[in-house]
Parts: sequence; C-alpha cells; structure tokens
Amino acid sequence: MNSSNQKLVSLRTALILLLGALTGVGAGVLTVAAGGVWAAGFLSGGAAFAGAVIFFHTIID
Repeated sequence: MNSSNQKLVSLRTALILLLGALTGVGAGVLTVAAGGVWAAGFLSGGAAFAGAVIFFHTIID
C-alpha cells in the first residue's frame, strides 16, 4: 500500500455530492409524503440529485 496521504476525492467534490444527495432524498421524501408512489419518489429524487449536482458544481468555486 502507498503510505502517502492522498485524498480519494476533494473537499469540493464531497460537498457537492453531499448537497446533491440531501436534495435528492428531500425531493423523494416530499414526493412520497404528498401521496406519490415509491417509484415516483425514486425518480424525482434522482432527477433532483442530478440537477442539484449540476447547480452546486456551477455555484461552488
């Protein structure tokens, strides 16, 4: 193994993916709570995740 302290991902990447995941989970939960089926919640969460990652990638420098 390499003993150097190399990062797997940068802090910026981790933050963007975390915010995207939180956005996706929130959208999915809200969709199901509003009466949607689990499949619709999953799809809306995935779409929200993708949009949030693009959005946060653009605004976080």
